[in-house]
Formats: sequence, C-alpha cells, structure tokens
Amino acid sequence: MGDAPGMWLLDKFLKSAIKRGRLIVTDHDGKIYDYGPGPATDAKGPIRITLTHPKAAAHIARYPQLGAGEAFMWGWLVVEPPHDIRDMILFVTENTKSIGDKAIQSQGLLRRAAQKAIAKLDGVNLKSKARKNAEHTYNLTRELYERFLDEDRQYTMAYYRDPSNSLEKAQMDKKAHIAAKLHLQQGKCEGMRVLDIGCGWGGLALYLHKMYGVEVLGVALAPDQIAFCQERAEAEGVADKVKFALMDYRDVEGQFDRITSVGLLEHVGTIHYPQFFRHTHELLKSDGVMFSHCCGRAGPPGFTDAWTRKYIFPGGYIPALSELVTDSEKAGWQVMDVEAMRFHYSHTLEEWYNRTVMHREEITAMYDETFYRMWLFYLAGAEQSFRNGTLVNWQIQYVKDRAAIPMTRDYMYEESARLRERGEVPDWRFDPALREAAE
Repeated sequence: MGDAPGMWLLDKFLKSAIKRGRLIVTDHDGKIYDYGPGPATDAKGPIRITLTHPKAAAHIARYPQLGAGEAFMWGWLVVEPPHDIRDMILFVTENTKSIGDKAIQSQGLLRRAAQKAIAKLDGVNLKSKARKNAEHTYNLTRELYERFLDEDRQYTMAYYRDPSNSLEKAQMDKKAHIAAKLHLQQGKCEGMRVLDIGCGWGGLALYLHKMYGVEVLGVALAPDQIAFCQERAEAEGVADKVKFALMDYRDVEGQFDRITSVGLLEHVGTIHYPQFFRHTHELLKSDGVMFSHCCGRAGPPGFTDAWTRKYIFPGGYIPALSELVTDSEKAGWQVMDVEAMRFHYSHTLEEWYNRTVMHREEITAMYDETFYRMWLFYLAGAEQSFRNGTLVNWQIQYVKDRAAIPMTRDYMYEESARLRERGEVPDWRFDPALREAAE
C-alpha cells in the first residue's frame, strides 16, 4: 500500500477489530483511513483521531496499550472534538472485547513472553521497593486527589447500589458494606482493635471508630498519606483511638480482633502472598475476622500491562481469585465469603474521569499537559477494563475459626442497611442510641 510498516500494521489491526460504529484516522501525512460499517455509535458522529507524528502509528501498533497511551500523552494521537480519549478507548474496546486483552497486548509470541517475564520481576516488592512504589503512586500532591475523589478521599471502588447515586453516596455505602462484612456488632465492640492495612487517607479507619468505638491502627507506606491521616484524627479529636503509622505491614506486631485491607493486595505482589497471609494469620485473634477488598480478574492469572506498570502502579498486579484463595488456605485461613463486585468500578472511574476533566486548568497548573493526558488515559483505560474487559473487585472474608461468624449472611445485609440508614453519624460517644447500647 506504500505506507510505512507502522501504519500498515495499525490499519490491518483496525480493519479486523472495528465491526460496529465508525472510526476515521488521519495519519501525519494527511492520508485518511475509514473503519467500521457505521453508522456512528452516538449522536456526536464518527470518532475521528489524528496522528500528528511520523512514528505514532508504529508506536501504537508495536504494543497497542503502551503505545497508544504514550502517543496520547505526548500529543502524537489527538482525538478530535466533540469526542475525547475516553470515547475512543471505550469504542475500541467495545469492539474488541470478544477477544479480550489480546487486542491491546504486544503482537508476537516472543514479545508477549518478554512482557510477562518483566511483569513477574516487577512484582517482587521487597520492603525498600514497596515504599518507593507506594510513594510513586500515592505521594502526588494532595490537591490532585482533592480534584477528582470524594471528600473522604476514597481511592478505591465505590459501591453503586443504584448507578444514578452520587460518588459520595456510593463511597459511603461501600464503607457500610465493608463494616457489615467485618461482623462488628453495635454495642459489643468495647476494647476491640482493628488493623487497617493500606489505610489510604484514613476514611475507613475513622468510619469504623465513629460507628463502633473500636480502636484502629492504620498503616501505609506513603508519607503524605499518613501525615494527612494523622491530621484528620487530630482534627476529629480521636488521635488516641485511631492511630496511623508509616509502616510496612510486615513490621506490624500484636493481636487484633479484625483486619481489613482495601486496595492493598494489588500492591503486594504474588510472590509475597504467602508471607502476607502467614503474617496476617499471626496478627489476628483466634475468633477474629479478616476482610480484603481488591481489584481482581474474573478468569485465570495474568500480568500487568507495561503502561500501567511504567506510569501508574509500579510493582502492581491484579490477582485472580485462585491466587488469593490458594495462598490463603496454605497459611491456615478459611474463606467464608466471596463477592465479585461487577461494574461498580467502571461507574467510579467514569466519575473520577469527569471530575478530572472539570478541573483541567488546576491540574495542568500543578503539573503539565502531559501529566493531565496521562491521568485521563489511566482513568479511561481502567474504566474500560471493568466495563468491557474482565476485571472485577473481589471482596473476601477470611476466618481462623468458622464459629467466628453467624450461620447465614443475613447479618451482613441487616448491618449494612442499618449503617446506610444512619449515614455518617456523629462520634459514637456522643450519639445517645449508640451510647445507651454500649452501656
């Protein structure tokens, strides 16, 4: 066809992939390529993209996900208004979801094998590397997270009982859902200790204390996160009961009645799962409950794509259920409850994306246009994985003794409903109903 090899490969891929809607690509030399039978997938018309650099097509074709992400970041790939990068990513992956991740992985057996090997090595998270990775991911300016998260700074999946709910309500409902699965009982928690591994910005730890009066230790590896958590606890007057430490979970000692980790196992690395489950097993009392919430694969084990490992979550890996269950059983845990949270994260990421776009000027002032475009690609790419791909969120309840929880799951639904009805209640010490129950 006379085109450079890169455009030839990209053209071949798009011809085979786009079966619905219409995509129009203008190469750097002005040549136009038209894909799909049409009509357009929405009222805004066909999606039009322009490749502004001679190397753009080859960079994308060589490794679609890494190449497309970098091309967009660098301004080599421009999505023409009225569409944006989210529209393009969802359009392409909606077309290719029947063949799954193969559509966005390296082409060629040797290249894919090399990527898997590199991803495995990147998942080795010794203590020094784990802290460095956490700082890369979570030590960005506080102001950035304020621009797209809810006011409690929940940087994990929200629980959308109704897709029309606000992000704030969905995050509140998530905390109620988690608390219910911990089997914390109103008025029966005096003296109980909870360990929150990977405590984020402290929202769950403070919520559990506020609802039940439990003492909480939250640990994480990002200095600014921990500093923010400590400021929150001081401001709420509960720093003596809700404590936060800049600490690797492997260094935690003592005994706890409950252990929770939300969005933590993605950063542990599969090679460290045996150590994680052994150590948490030692930390939990015999009649305790451990709860884990993490992104997961609704299928067999895989590997983290190069773009995400390079720019967003170095050392990160999204596990299959088999990996979480097998290693936990070897450490002595009994799995009592598993829930696959489908599509909730796609709604969450859509809202984060929209809020990021809303604050474009502030974010580019904090960083630059390249960072802003990187963040958009990350959020939209993650959304498609939960909307059109095979990612879910796993919520798993572990015990050492099956007598630690009731016979049926009714207690989960009942407690979650009770907490949702109350909303964000005042501190338990000053709430008459809770104080009376505790007495």
